Amino acid sequence: MTTDDRTTMNDFQTIDRLLTQRRSCRGYLPDEVPRETIEQILSAAQHTASWCNTQPWHVHIVSGEARAALSKAAVDNVVANLGQPAPSDFPFPAAYTGVHNERRKEVGWQLYEAVGVERGDRDGSAMQMLRNFEFFGAPHVAIITTDADLGVYGAIDCGLYVNSFMLAAEALGLGTCAQAAIAQVTPAVREFLDLPDDRRVVCGIAFGHPDPQHPTAQFMSRRASITDAATFVD
Repeated sequence: MTTDDRTTMNDFQTIDRLLTQRRSCRGYLPDEVPRETIEQILSAAQHTASWCNTQPWHVHIVSGEARAALSKAAVDNVVANLGQPAPSDFPFPAAYTGVHNERRKEVGWQLYEAVGVERGDRDGSAMQMLRNFEFFGAPHVAIITTDADLGVYGAIDCGLYVNSFMLAAEALGLGTCAQAAIAQVTPAVREFLDLPDDRRVVCGIAFGHPDPQHPTAQFMSRRASITDAATFVD
């Protein structure tokens, strides 16, 4: 094996390890991440591919007192609008059917079981739902927005950016959780960040130092097999 072959294999093993070990972290230590570390993540993620190199993402890193205030605004917003359609900038799925519904339910019950919420416990599940808007206790949240004129393609590019951000954070020993739930409180986010009309809220990313003792650290969602996810056409 040549030096180039070994380098290629090492690179693949690194990305494979990061992809395999990364998980949605729902329990964090209170320690804030140093600014220079956050800038490392942002610098790496900025190399994300995008349609025509538009780089439509803009990231607000919310920390400290601002993070607490945004969390309160988000929780107040969701409580005030319980039972109402989510006022998101992008439509949520019309329905979860078939295997997608099965996977959704499986990971949902894995989470509830980890934190001691039993089936039928509506109060417990409601409290767990609100944890989304408390960013699961993470000391930081990144709010990702895109340019309105780019529509769904801008949102797709932002999805790629979110994955780059999370992998960079994973490489630095940090935990992350991509949160589409933040789009449910778009009005509160928009007002808090004073977003202009030409920006659309895509999602949030809670991040910080993971708490290895948190109950949710004890499970990892399953992934479909290659045969279920890919078709080879020769």
